[in-house]
Amino acid sequence: NHITSKGKYKHITEIERYKIEAYLKDKKKPKEIAVLIGKSTRTVQREIKRGKVMQMDSELRVSEKYKADYAQNAYKTAASRKGPPRKLDTCPELKEYLERQILEKGYSPDAAVGRMAVEGVSFGVTVRTKTLYNAIDAECFERLTNKNLPEKGKKKKREYRRTRRVALNNAKGTSIEKRPKEADDRSEYGHWEMDLVLSGRGAKAALLTMTERKSREEIIVKIWDKSQKSVSCPHALGGCKKALDELEREMGSKAFKSKFKSVTTDNGSEFLDFEALEKSVGRGRPVPRTKMYYAHPYSSWERGTNENHNRMIRRRIPKGSDIGRYSKERIKQAQDWMNDYPRKILGYKTPNEVAAESFA
Repeated sequence: NHITSKGKYKHITEIERYKIEAYLKDKKKPKEIAVLIGKSTRTVQREIKRGKVMQMDSELRVSEKYKADYAQNAYKTAASRKGPPRKLDTCPELKEYLERQILEKGYSPDAAVGRMAVEGVSFGVTVRTKTLYNAIDAECFERLTNKNLPEKGKKKKREYRRTRRVALNNAKGTSIEKRPKEADDRSEYGHWEMDLVLSGRGAKAALLTMTERKSREEIIVKIWDKSQKSVSCPHALGGCKKALDELEREMGSKAFKSKFKSVTTDNGSEFLDFEALEKSVGRGRPVPRTKMYYAHPYSSWERGTNENHNRMIRRRIPKGSDIGRYSKERIKQAQDWMNDYPRKILGYKTPNEVAAESFA
């Protein structure tokens, strides 16, 4: 925060305003001024913005300057009109807690507020999601602004058009229409959606992402080539089949079949060899380890959970980046963050918590 001591949430005084004016005349930057008067950089920046006036010199040149007397009069006028203090301003501890949850853990404002009830965190003040958004809009926090929110002000309303369902490209694969009812209504753990998150142009590495429909548990594995051969060939470096094989060996065939009852994917060429993906690594005659189902073409909404999770992954692995440059540890961190992220649809529990309850 660029301050010499922890702030006590006090307003800027008249004397401090004249100091700011003098420091600005001395060509000091807001960051330097913040250290000198013991405030955060953001507080000083807001004060300078509020106290600027347009002035004209003797040569009729117009410039914008900060004037302490103007800023002080504006402060007094605003103070005389203000109503009761904001709820968050009455509890600095709660304000600091929410700011930390959003900035350090990457929570949304709704997740930060909802998680408090699950964890039994209380500061004696009840706050709702709308209250927190209003406080962020009003720039009531030292560090937190709308720029720190991944979705705020960036979403555009999408125009949906009804599309005609077409036949599967994978004529031999099993249609999503035949998927068990337990998978459709999310009443049973063990039904997954699968897709690929690609690198930018010129890079072959990709992420194989799997999302469990009931718990929203996420599994992310890096593969080095998204071609069908790499995805289905057990000997290909980092292919999908190899990843599933390794999971099966690690868990044991019985536990694997219990955890992965079905997998739903799209009709991309990399997933069309369903026989290879369904086949167990057990010795002897081939036996199935899971069941592959294929969504209708141009119907990504049939795998909506996985699509939304892929957007979350982009917060940690930006679009256009070379996934091959990301280490296993970085990818594991992204996976852990997603599995520890509170979800409103889960009653603000995390996917890890719901998965633990559903799959023992």
